[in-house]
Amino acid sequence: MNTVAFYTLFKKEVLRFWKVSLQTISAPIISALLYQLIFSYVMKGREDIMPGVSYTAFLIPGLAMMSMLNNSFANTSSSLIQSRITGNLIFIQLTPISYVEFFCAYVGAAILRGLLVGLGVILVTAFFGLPMPQNILWILFFALSACAVMGIFGLLAGVVAEKFDQLAMFQNFLIMPLTFLSGVFYSINGLPPFWQTLSRFNPLFYMIDGFRFGFFGQSDISPYFSACVVLFFLIVLSILMLALLKSGYKMRK
Repeated sequence: MNTVAFYTLFKKEVLRFWKVSLQTISAPIISALLYQLIFSYVMKGREDIMPGVSYTAFLIPGLAMMSMLNNSFANTSSSLIQSRITGNLIFIQLTPISYVEFFCAYVGAAILRGLLVGLGVILVTAFFGLPMPQNILWILFFALSACAVMGIFGLLAGVVAEKFDQLAMFQNFLIMPLTFLSGVFYSINGLPPFWQTLSRFNPLFYMIDGFRFGFFGQSDISPYFSACVVLFFLIVLSILMLALLKSGYKMRK
């Protein structure tokens, strides 16, 4: 791997979102805090969703993962389609950088943005009663793998979409419904059988449920099964995206 090329593009992508960190980092953290404040007030005094876990604590990992997923997707998708529409993608393609290095730099920056937002959400909401994490390794695994999956999916959306309103369709009609129906605000065990079954076809559910397990040691699904689902999507999307980048699909116009 050309490490200089990779690092240069990675740094460019990091600086791109860091220079507007008020919008890309601070805004998602504030939004998550507002969700926490509102739902904590509405659900105050209700029965614990998990044994020994208050609803306010239960909500924190879900909000953190939701923020990480949305921002990882947004980072790669917005960056790539912006470069394609403005025509400056050609300046990257003229450099001695391979499609693998291109892929790793974009996805790496998306992971970093997702992790920064997720860490910020946890820090500003921890005073609502988040206990000490039960398993740091599970937390790190699901945080990194989930951000990678959504970063790759954002890259795919940035290639497929022709303009910003088409990209918005991915966010409004796919990412947002899947996010809100993934167990961020509830446990699927409290749903009717039909909706429980439907939730199990949502890959985002496994990311959130596994991430939550790392904090509480409790989950709706085995974390090992969740890890297999997430790894499956990570591998499939990686192969698909690398194949598209190698072929130059919609990247050489």
